[in-house]
Amino acid sequence: MRVVHINTFDSQGGAARAAYRLHEGLRDLGHDSRMFVECRRSVDPNVVAFAPRTDLPGRIFRSLRREFLQRTFGGSVEGQPAGRDMFSDDRTEYGFDVVRQLPGAEVYHLHWVAGFMDYRAVLPAITRRAPVVWTLHDMNPFTGGCHFDEGCARYRHRCGNCPQLGSGAETDVSTKIWLRKQAAYRKIPAGRLHLVAPSRWLAAEAKQSVLFSDVPVSVIPNGLNLQAFAPRDRSFARDVLGLPPTKLIVLCVADVLGARRKGMRLLVQALEALKDRADVLLVTVSRVPDVLDVPVPHTSLGHIRDERLMSLAYNAADVFVCPTLQDNLPNTILESSACGVPVVAFNVGGVPDIIRDGMTGILVPAGDTAVLGEAVRRLLTDSERRAAMRTNCRQVAVEEYALKIQAKRYVELYERMLASN
Repeated sequence: MRVVHINTFDSQGGAARAAYRLHEGLRDLGHDSRMFVECRRSVDPNVVAFAPRTDLPGRIFRSLRREFLQRTFGGSVEGQPAGRDMFSDDRTEYGFDVVRQLPGAEVYHLHWVAGFMDYRAVLPAITRRAPVVWTLHDMNPFTGGCHFDEGCARYRHRCGNCPQLGSGAETDVSTKIWLRKQAAYRKIPAGRLHLVAPSRWLAAEAKQSVLFSDVPVSVIPNGLNLQAFAPRDRSFARDVLGLPPTKLIVLCVADVLGARRKGMRLLVQALEALKDRADVLLVTVSRVPDVLDVPVPHTSLGHIRDERLMSLAYNAADVFVCPTLQDNLPNTILESSACGVPVVAFNVGGVPDIIRDGMTGILVPAGDTAVLGEAVRRLLTDSERRAAMRTNCRQVAVEEYALKIQAKRYVELYERMLASN
């Protein structure tokens, strides 16, 4: 089966890593899987990079288009309150050129396409070519621009008066984006689009949106390479990473550590419960670090791209903490669990899809830093419980999150769509 995955990146960010893993899983099953991306870093010959036109008409078009988008969108997000997540336009400077370069396929598979796919130019065109599966890595496909709504829920009816833009207008740029998406979706032929959400939470949110209320949604969790992410010798992991051998290590991983939604500030508050423990060390991994005033010793490992090296970071930890306030199915929790490291996290979004409370980790009420800190403290002081959780974590990962399981589920979906088209 020929499948082309469309994603803005091939390696940067959780969605890109999840999409690339699926691409590899499909190829391992013998399918002709390719990725079509705006930004390519991989040396994989099956990852194809979009090439903007270099002729004079193409350059002029993009230049005028960029100026127009800056005038009609850029100014609206420049005043976005600090700490907010990114906010994306549905339009891009590439327009229909993406479709012209798109490799042929029996099924197109959309992933995270912000800044790359122009909704009105691309979606109706590719759904006429072949059935389309769209994996929702966040809420952006059904909102007026935000990637996580942080509880506002305006997307369920029609966006406007957007709190993430600090807007006080009932009709603002989020309204315009939402309406353009609605117009694009209405041009999709019946039966040619199927949504997939990695978590039950995101599937339910998509179904509550007006934009996707009539589009079928399946839940297929993300998968992992369980050879890359696996339990390893802790002493070896710490030695490689230069971490102290005797400390109790709390690990936190986030692409952008300072993003408010990621909850790092709340973790800092929670660690007040451990400031009397000289044997505790916080270790962070992040592409975009942040200056933190942490009440316990703190070491940053910076940005780690290599999966096996990242596996060592998980294996060096005693407890992994994910203080996110809203998320889909965090890759970091999947990775930590596959490495046999118990997780403490807020009970939000798709997090409870992964964590079996009391079995593979501890779920705490959203935003409750006192309970979060106490949960981390309890785990750090109970080595027998951590050992039992390590075994459970790995077992659940093998049974539910193996890459082959995910890839087979997608193949079954592709086949159903092809049979009905």
